[in-house]
Amino acid sequence: MSAIRVDRLRVVRGGNVVLPDLSCEVAEGSVTGLLGPSGSGKTTLIRTVVGVQRIAAGSVEALGEPAGTRPLRSRVGYMTQAPSVYGDLTVRENLRFFARVLGVPREAIERVLGEVSLADQAERVVSRLSGGQRIRVSLATALLGKPDLLVLDEPTVGLDPVLRRDLWQLFHDLADGGATLLVSSHVMDEADRCDALLLLRDGRLLVQATPAELRARTGADRLDDAFLRIVEEEAS
Repeated sequence: MSAIRVDRLRVVRGGNVVLPDLSCEVAEGSVTGLLGPSGSGKTTLIRTVVGVQRIAAGSVEALGEPAGTRPLRSRVGYMTQAPSVYGDLTVRENLRFFARVLGVPREAIERVLGEVSLADQAERVVSRLSGGQRIRVSLATALLGKPDLLVLDEPTVGLDPVLRRDLWQLFHDLADGGATLLVSSHVMDEADRCDALLLLRDGRLLVQATPAELRARTGADRLDDAFLRIVEEEAS
C-alpha cells in the first residue's frame, strides 16, 4: 500500500517550472529519504504532500485522500525547514499551545519532550536555544498528535552526530509502530538510514529505489558515488 501517491505532478512557482512532470510513491510504514542537492525541488514536493503548495497539473494523495483536505489535518505531521515555533515562549509553552490546537492531551507533551531529548530544556525560552535545539522543538510539535504520516524537511540539519543517530532511530521506531515518514536531506550519508530513496535533481525524479537496489544498479559501494553515477547516466 502507498501512503503517498504522486502522479504527473507539475508545479510552477514565480513563473519557473519547479517540478515539470513528477510521479512517485511512498510505501506505508516506511522511512523514505527524499534526497538531492539544494534547489532540486525537495521542499516544493513536500509542500504538495502536505497540501500547502498550489499545483499546475497532476495529483497528490496522502493516506488515500487528496493532499491538504480536511480528513488529513489530524493525520499528517509536518516539520518545516525553518523552525516553526514561537521564540518568545518556552519549549513547554510552545508544546502546550500546539497541543491545544491539535486537541491532544497534555500527557503528549512529556512524551515528545523525551522523544527529542529536550526534557531538561523544557522551561527555557526558545529564542535562547541553539539552532539544533530549536529544530528539535519543531520536531516535537510535529510528533504531538502521533501522526500516521510524518513529513520532515531537513530535520537533522545542524545537529551533532549523536543526536542525528538518535533521531534516525526514533524515525524507525515510529515506522515500526505503523507511521510513514518522508524525510528530506541533501546529505547523502543519511541515505543508508532509509528504507527507500527518492533522488531528485532539477525537479526530476532520477531514481526510486532502496539503498541496496541503488548500489546494485550502479556498482558503487558509497551512496554518494551511486548518486553521481545516476546523474552521469542521465547526462549522457
